[in-house]
Amino acid sequence: MRFSAYQHIKFGGVLEGAFWLWGDGAQEPTRLEAGDFYLLTRGQPYSTGSDPALETIDGREILETHLCADGVVRYGTEGERMCAAGGRFVFDDDTCDLLLPLLPPLVHIPAASESAAPLRAVLELLRLESEAARPGAPVVAAGLANIVLMQILRAHLASERRIPGWLGALADPRIGSALASMHGDIARQWKVDELASAVAMSRTTFTEQFKALVGVPPLSYLIAWRMAVAGSALRAGNRSLADIAESVGYGSDAAFNSAFKRATGTSPGRYRLLADRHRKTEFRP
Repeated sequence: MRFSAYQHIKFGGVLEGAFWLWGDGAQEPTRLEAGDFYLLTRGQPYSTGSDPALETIDGREILETHLCADGVVRYGTEGERMCAAGGRFVFDDDTCDLLLPLLPPLVHIPAASESAAPLRAVLELLRLESEAARPGAPVVAAGLANIVLMQILRAHLASERRIPGWLGALADPRIGSALASMHGDIARQWKVDELASAVAMSRTTFTEQFKALVGVPPLSYLIAWRMAVAGSALRAGNRSLADIAESVGYGSDAAFNSAFKRATGTSPGRYRLLADRHRKTEFRP
């Protein structure tokens, strides 16, 4: 089955059996076994099948025409049985730009890997949810999807020696702790000396290591994160500019306006207006 381009991240876990997964282009097919999980992060067309040599058919059409009343797609009557559960995450543009460039096109977490233990526990819950329709299924599915995404990212962090940017830096005990502090209180007027002291490092060593792992100095990263959070709040459209400014560490609308325009090229008010227009005309396949 060939699937067309999609937005942002697709994920899945193999409940039973096995299949091959491959993207368009030079990417080699990857065999996924029972208990394996994966993320697709580039939005490019991809294919799945029992044999990569077979001619592909339209996967989306198959899913639509074979969707049963209980929400499970059942297709085919011959060959080895394969069962999988999956879904998709769509992010705000700012969040997408912060996360997706740091991930490879395919993240594959084999069932036998040491870091997959939490995912094996989730697999049983996915199996139960796929066996029959139950009350509250959408709520449970959303919760499981969030757990799967976080656990796959954790497993990926544990399995790779060097992941660029803030995502990889989270795995470093000291720099990760500093990032957690900034994420947890972005309105605080953080100073480099304060962050370095909190993780028992000198200012110079902390700054050098932070920049080496994250790619930018500590306070530059903090400003970029503040603007990403502010952008998300502006797109939501239910808070005043003054409230948003204060929540991301700016004591006046003027200071927030200046910082936001410097980072994005447009004022917060115009950004909100454009986001509102886009939301009214947006279509996501």
